Order: sequence, then C-alpha cells, then structure tokens
Amino acid sequence: MIQQALIIRDKHTKAASFIIETESDWVLYAGNSLDSIDTSRPILSGNGSGEFPLSASTSTRVYFKLISGGIQLFLSERHLPMDGGYNFRDLGGFKTVEGRYTKWGKLFRADELSNLTDRDIEYLTNIPITSAIDFRAIAEARRSPDRLPNTVQFSYPIAITPGNLSTEGIHANLLKSNIDAQMKHMNRLLVSDPACVRAFRIFFAIIQNNLSAPLIFHCSAGKDRTGMAAALVLFSLGVDEETIMQDYLSSKIYLSDKYDAFIAKYPRAEPLFTVKRMFLQAGINQIKRDHSSVMNFLTKILKVDIIRMRRLYLE
Repeated sequence: MIQQALIIRDKHTKAASFIIETESDWVLYAGNSLDSIDTSRPILSGNGSGEFPLSASTSTRVYFKLISGGIQLFLSERHLPMDGGYNFRDLGGFKTVEGRYTKWGKLFRADELSNLTDRDIEYLTNIPITSAIDFRAIAEARRSPDRLPNTVQFSYPIAITPGNLSTEGIHANLLKSNIDAQMKHMNRLLVSDPACVRAFRIFFAIIQNNLSAPLIFHCSAGKDRTGMAAALVLFSLGVDEETIMQDYLSSKIYLSDKYDAFIAKYPRAEPLFTVKRMFLQAGINQIKRDHSSVMNFLTKILKVDIIRMRRLYLE
C-alpha cells in the first residue's frame, strides 16, 4: 500500500527528488510524456519509504510511472522549475473522492508570465502548452505582457477584477483598516459578482473544449483569481474540499520569495500578497449560501459539464 508518492524540486537549486511512503517493493520508470514512459528500464527501485535524488531535466518535462504491489501511479512535479515564475503548478495528481486521479500535464495554474526566461519557454514548449488564459485586467496585461511559447495557438484575455485588483487598487487597499476583511469580501465577489461569474463561465467553456489543453490559466500572483479558478476546477473533478484548500494554501510557500521583501517593508500589506484559509473559505461559503452546494453552482450557474470534465481530466 502506497501512503504517499511525489516528485519535488528544491525551489532554489531545482534539484529533483522522489519521496515515497510504503512498506512494499516499488519500481519507478520515466519518460518525456505519459505515453512514452519506458517500462523496460527502471530509473529507481527499492523497498519501503525514503527520499531519493532524481536526475530530471529542467528544460524538458518528465513524467514517471510508479508500480508497487500491483498498483500503478503516474507522477510528475507539481511545482514547475521556472526561473522567471514563482507560483507555476500542474493540477495533476490529485486523488478524487472516488479514487481516481487528475491527469498530469493538462491544466497549469500560474502567476504572471511576463518574466519567463528562455529556459522556461523551452520547458513549456516541450509540454507543449496549447492555450493561455489571462485573468488580469487590461491595464495589468499591457504593463506586463505575457511571454508565451510558440506552441500556444489560443490566447484568451478574460479580465476578472473584483475589489479592484489593479496596482492602483492595491495602493487604495493599503489605506483600509481591515485588509483581511477586504480579501474575504473579494473572494465572495469572485463567485457572486455577475461579471466574475460570467468570466468563470467562459473559463469553463474554454477548458471543456478538448482542443484547449495543455492549458495555462494565470493572473498576477496566481493566488486569488487563479486560486479560485483552480479550486472550482478541482471541485468539478471530485477532489475533496480540504485537499483543494491545501493546494490553495501552498501559494504562500511559492510566493514567499516574490513578496517577502515587500511585506517586510510594509507589514500591513501582507494580506494582499499571501493566502489565508479564511479568504478562499469566504468564497466557498458564499457559493453554498447562494446555491446550496458548489456542485449546483458549477452545473447550474457556470454550465459545467461534469461528465465531460472528468472524461477530459481524470485518469
């Protein structure tokens, strides 16, 4: 029985490791796509738990197949080794309440893409990324235009601006006495303001098109607009609420290098540049108040085809 298995990278050195918790024998195989994993040559094998260094390229996406006790799992790194992006993650590998797993290499969430390096672009080209969805306001996108790989065939600007998430809005929020309350209010607006709801309906229409993936969706920090979008996607695929919350909260880890210096200088601004459980929870609670359940919101308001989503994005 496998309790845990994951691929991680040191966010500074980019060194990759394989972590496993099990009492069984196991074998790990690798390939540059899920379909090209070579099961004739294991890259690692062992018995029991441990952490093991991996030789994994930072310029080419690598996928892994773990076989242990008659069970097989597909793995990859959730946090991508970007040099010019902080909060760039794969939504693959989440276990659903029915015991299935979200597919690797299909849906990616990210912060701003304007600072991606040539090596980052090469990595994304090798996936290859086909579509990009930008939740930023028009002014934000003009100030910091996306750098995208040439494999991107479809680019969708879908501005979502609850509570004024522009630079000017952030400065205005700094003058308010309770920024935590403002962030909770913003998350409520994300799922109740008609313009935001319409934007998320468009978002789901795009990702339900089987030609869209592999796809990136992003905003500026990849935590608020993107965080809510990721949560709604995972809800639609049958991932439990606590797992979704933990994915949301991991933005705090990945964004620390990006914003810690600013927060140290302006500590009152911290809620604007981090995530807290109560922020996303405020949005989830708003959905449940307004629609009885998240599933009702997804199917009746956002017009999500749950069967189609799970056919496209679940193993």
